[in-house]
Amino acid sequence: MYSSNTDSLMYAFGWAQMRAHGDRVLRLYGEARGRAAEYWGAEHLASDRRVRTLELPEHARRWAGNQDMPFGGYVEAFVAGMNAYAEAHPDRISESRTAVLPVKPRDVFAHTLRTVHATFVAGRDLRQAQRWRRAGSNAWAVGPSRSASGNAMLLTNPHLSWGDRFTWFEAQLTGPDIDAYGAALLGMPFPAVAFNDHLGWTHTVNPIDASDLYRLPLAGDGYRWNGRVRPFNTDTKVLKVKQPDGSLRADTLTVRRSVHGPVVGQRDGAALALRIAGLTQSKLFEQYWRMLRATNLSQFEAALRRQQMPMFNTVYADEDGHILYHFGGRVPERDRGGWSYWQGVVPGDTSATLWNAVHDYEDLPRVVDPPSGWVQNANEPPFTSTLPPRVDSAEVPGYMTPRAPAKSAYMFRPQRSIEMLEGDSSITFAELQAYKNDTRMLAADRLLDDLLPAARASDRERARRAADVLAEWDRTADAASQGSVLFARWLRAMVGGAEAPFATPYRPSAPRTTPDGLADPEAAVQTLAEAAQTVEDRHDSLDVPWGAVHRLVGPEGSYPASGGDGLFGLFRVLRFDEMEGGRRRATFGDSYVALTEFTKEGPRAKAVLPYGNASQPGSPHRGDQLQLYAEKKMRPVWHSRDSVRAHLERRVTF
Repeated sequence: MYSSNTDSLMYAFGWAQMRAHGDRVLRLYGEARGRAAEYWGAEHLASDRRVRTLELPEHARRWAGNQDMPFGGYVEAFVAGMNAYAEAHPDRISESRTAVLPVKPRDVFAHTLRTVHATFVAGRDLRQAQRWRRAGSNAWAVGPSRSASGNAMLLTNPHLSWGDRFTWFEAQLTGPDIDAYGAALLGMPFPAVAFNDHLGWTHTVNPIDASDLYRLPLAGDGYRWNGRVRPFNTDTKVLKVKQPDGSLRADTLTVRRSVHGPVVGQRDGAALALRIAGLTQSKLFEQYWRMLRATNLSQFEAALRRQQMPMFNTVYADEDGHILYHFGGRVPERDRGGWSYWQGVVPGDTSATLWNAVHDYEDLPRVVDPPSGWVQNANEPPFTSTLPPRVDSAEVPGYMTPRAPAKSAYMFRPQRSIEMLEGDSSITFAELQAYKNDTRMLAADRLLDDLLPAARASDRERARRAADVLAEWDRTADAASQGSVLFARWLRAMVGGAEAPFATPYRPSAPRTTPDGLADPEAAVQTLAEAAQTVEDRHDSLDVPWGAVHRLVGPEGSYPASGGDGLFGLFRVLRFDEMEGGRRRATFGDSYVALTEFTKEGPRAKAVLPYGNASQPGSPHRGDQLQLYAEKKMRPVWHSRDSVRAHLERRVTF
């Protein structure tokens, strides 16, 4: 998108999103209004009740009224472009979705609040009502001292569900004082991960506690608070539910608000109230616009210091050779308790646990230009963002982030990330792409030395045969790899139990080499025999190729997948849902992937968006990059005006 004024640029951005994803984005906005059941039926009622309980539409109205100019005008232009496309092309929007039209600025803010605050920030606490998959990501910034060219390089690699509110929309925005390329979460008016002529950044989900569940002992019509009974603030909302005959049924929702926040559940004679940080920080779009326009590290950090985004690590690189890791978010200041205390249900009957202030930017873990020449994150705590460590755990409050992951196995993917970075002192751009697509299962290197001899000594014939397969296996999750299906089945069963399976669990003092070994080889052999039976029953062979089971399925066909769960130590992350016939379909993982090198001639980049840059029926770009991704390839990013002209598919002028 090119424009001589920013309002028109944002109009084009909204127009383009509606053209590529009209049905999907209108559904997302309808859900964010808390009116999806009114539009599309009772199956959406639980979502509406959650949205209305959290009062996201009310927060969105406040956000819409609190925008400074010109940024509020940019959002208005964005939705005007969406509405203009829908009005000009009614035949390309599903009739059921037109009930949401016209889109309003508050829809954009409600959708942002639902995605960022209610899902990323508070998703863990709300999983008591609905389970969301753990989002993730990989990110690297390679400095000049570790780059073969002497140029800084950036790896952008978010891991999200392939669809719904997590859909990426790839775009270039060129206008006054901006020339940025990146990807926005669908329905939002700004790229969340991007680069410009001078710098680039990406995000990963960080282990942060920016929301809390409080237990409120019930008393009469209220709850106990500082030794007294405090009444709830109560509202009754009427939700409409569309019936099969088209009529509307009324559904009554009573919302109770406490001093901590809305009540989201009740059990054992107590209410559960949810408090989410960042709900009043309404200038998120403005912050990202300033990030997009920054030309150096100082300007970029000035934008980050606004702290409008309630979470996420930021990994950054620029043309001057600077690299940055920052553990971002709105972390409440607390005077008691560590990580496990605040991850649980907190006593809510006392003001001693009520937080209001948050930590300043300078309080949060940060690494700039480390001697190692690299920073990375794969969703682990900040202490391994580079090695030797530059973040001292003694200086980070215990409630801010854990000292170790919830499960030792969650460190395998970060350790594979570190292993590749430390193993190459002169990384080329081509090697960066190869490392991104690495499918080594690091967990195998830690565990097979104990498992194989124990299995071969077993009296279980199936376990001995399984050991023979694993001994010949290449320890990857490449599509042709034989043995990976068996190993994955075994390891998932091992780490899914209540007891840690490792002889040496993860220790922060040994961040490269733990966890390691098997605590109970005999039990591991029994689990291997059971896993082998399952694999044989489902696939008729212990050495079925990984890609025969794990598939990339799109509109134009099905391809063998390479990659899998980070739990196995895989850097190329994919997660799968079951299909008929024992096969599995990728529905999560590598989404928008980009490599950027900041050369003296300007940035050069490659990217791939596996599911394509459109979901609208009839679009030729639905799934059109899936085969490219299956082959571990990436396409060049056409960033310059000349390169865009040379590959033009169509031109639309407003």
